Amino acid sequence: MTDNEKIAAKLKVAEADQRDVGKGIVRVDDSFREKLGLKPFDVIEIKGGKSTSALVGRPYPSDSGLDIIRMDGLIRTNAKTSIGEYVDIRKADWKEAKSVTLAPVAKGMQIYAPSETLKAVFMNRTVSKGDFISTTSLRRSRERETFGKGIMFEDFFQDFFGPGMGQSFGLGEIKLQVISTSPSGIVKITDMTEVELLPEAAEVTPEQNVPTVMYEDLGGVKDAITKIREMIELPLKHPELFDRLGIDAPKGVLLYGPPGTGKTMLAKAVANESDAYFISVNGPEIMSKYYGESEKGIRDVFEEAEKNAPAIIFLDEIDSIAPKRAEVTGEVERRVVAQLLSLMDGLKARKNVIVIGSTNRPEAIDMALRRPGRFDREIELRVPDTEGRLEIFQIHTRGMPLAENVNLMDFAQITYGFVGADIAALCREAAMSSLRRILPKINLNEPEIPSEILDTLRVTREDFENALKDVQPSAIREILIEIPNVSWEDVGGLEGVKQLLKEAVEWPLKSPESYRDIGVEAPKGVLLYGPPGTGKTLLAKAIAHESEANFITAKGSDLLSKWYGESEKRIAEVFSRARQVAPSIIFLDELDSLAPIRGASVGEPQVTARILNQLLSEMDGLEELRAVVVIGATNRPDIIDPALLRPGRFDELILVPVPDAGARKEIFKVQTSKMSLAEDVDIEKLVSMTDQYTGADIAAVCKKAGRDALREDLHAKEVKQKHFLQAIAETGPSVTPDTMKYYHAVQSGLRKRQSKEIETPFYS
Repeated sequence: MTDNEKIAAKLKVAEADQRDVGKGIVRVDDSFREKLGLKPFDVIEIKGGKSTSALVGRPYPSDSGLDIIRMDGLIRTNAKTSIGEYVDIRKADWKEAKSVTLAPVAKGMQIYAPSETLKAVFMNRTVSKGDFISTTSLRRSRERETFGKGIMFEDFFQDFFGPGMGQSFGLGEIKLQVISTSPSGIVKITDMTEVELLPEAAEVTPEQNVPTVMYEDLGGVKDAITKIREMIELPLKHPELFDRLGIDAPKGVLLYGPPGTGKTMLAKAVANESDAYFISVNGPEIMSKYYGESEKGIRDVFEEAEKNAPAIIFLDEIDSIAPKRAEVTGEVERRVVAQLLSLMDGLKARKNVIVIGSTNRPEAIDMALRRPGRFDREIELRVPDTEGRLEIFQIHTRGMPLAENVNLMDFAQITYGFVGADIAALCREAAMSSLRRILPKINLNEPEIPSEILDTLRVTREDFENALKDVQPSAIREILIEIPNVSWEDVGGLEGVKQLLKEAVEWPLKSPESYRDIGVEAPKGVLLYGPPGTGKTLLAKAIAHESEANFITAKGSDLLSKWYGESEKRIAEVFSRARQVAPSIIFLDELDSLAPIRGASVGEPQVTARILNQLLSEMDGLEELRAVVVIGATNRPDIIDPALLRPGRFDELILVPVPDAGARKEIFKVQTSKMSLAEDVDIEKLVSMTDQYTGADIAAVCKKAGRDALREDLHAKEVKQKHFLQAIAETGPSVTPDTMKYYHAVQSGLRKRQSKEIETPFYS
């Protein structure tokens, strides 16, 4: 049967799964494989604008029955096709390669790799002259990724690639071009193939340019990619569709979101995938001190795009080019905005030119730009969720030699609030941590590092954990404090309070689906109140640690400002950042200083009233507070404004009492756990002697006992009972027997207020 007579199938191109990127694999439904007489791992020929080859695998369960072929960006480039187009596939005629010559794609890059290493990386891969391939190696993983239905990657390695495969060889992810093969046509690299790597990049023809950024290089933005493809690829590739419908094609898209979420990268990917002429414009490039030069710079950009249509103009950080004209003082900025407005939707029509703008401050852009006809659609790139973070981790560890104990899902689940740039930095720091281990073995004066040292280079779980200590979410870097290393074991007693906090804070943040399933809303706020020293702040630290959430503290000194409106702005920023990096906890210590009862004192400062109003609207206003819990702490709940203490704002009001005998025993155990105690120390007796002592008082007793022991003998090895007795005699309780009576009265008043049994504020 000749090549033309072979049975072919026409399938629609779809993007590849992250696990397949760079590995020369396509996935096709079983019905099409059977029709073409293909088995898993057979070689198929893919014909789009040109022909290429790949290994065929079984579909993912979600793709079963669909007439699509999943392939990565390199295979799409080799076949000269793109997502949404149709390609013909058939069983390929291939030969065993005698020799294959490769060269790096990136200019200026010099690579030296032994033939055996390259052969191991590309074993059983199929190539033909002009193809682009990646050194991303298939590797074993704790996640045991599935290559189709029931076929595990481990079996794939052993049965197909041979023993020893599945390891990374120190090359990382490098794109190479196939310069020549012997024989010609589609060939498969085997044990008998001689693989040669040219040290420098070869010249690539313009038609063969390999894209630097593809859709598979973006993680956690699937929805945005779908929307932007509708808006941009269709008008550029098939403008006749819009003519037939009698409507104008979209002219612009605005991408907005926090820094580091991939706005610029997405614009580059769209340009590469749509094969359009791409012009990137940065604000400072077009601004000029000469009259009229700035406007001319913008006109030149649009003229260049029209000459090379279909084209994409990318305006990065557009808020610097087109700020609100009412708020800028410079005449140049106003003229630039006016020029941009007329070019985007003026008298002169522009065909096949799309404008993409990106910003992390959409509110700063002139309102005339943000209307249909100019920017037809605004697409938000959010902080990625767990699934999105896993995709980004997979992207940035493609060429990384990961150790067996690295499970990327574990890190995806705990990196709340991390954007793509943060995860890239985290992976880079983990790699640098592994590099430090082998630096002592490397002689930097040698021209090449021995391959046996490179083969020992592995990025371990400990490297990622060390990197997590240094890399924090960039969105809250200004207002983030390190999550306290305080666990429930460090909080003595208070079991009832701990349980309430677990139910009100930890459960909603860790298992939000449980609340959704049962159909109830999780609490928005928790107020801890009680006598000074009972452990309110310590409990807040412990719940932040146990919930594994981003912990944001808002102190009065940080929020209060002498400038009108600045305090409210700071509170709004804290809540805005908390929403961005949810799940998160906002801790408001000494809440009574921020939100006292309005009108309770003569000459009350207006700033606290404005702060309170801002807090009220943030906690239960029009903007929903999702996966964010507010914890307040105070020892004067009676002077906090009642509007803040109603259900819907602070749902749970938890009294942290003076510890009883059982709780004091637990506190003594916690405080003395690291002390060297003499055999005569009787904890039970100390507990009986410290009635009405708070946790802070007991901590002070233990510290003072230690100092007394050192005062007696600077080289003392243990603390004796007499030292504790002496410390108790010198340290009295910080509360009186009537203190808890007062707080129980306050508690009763607060309950009545919440249940609306009384209408007036409670005063003691």
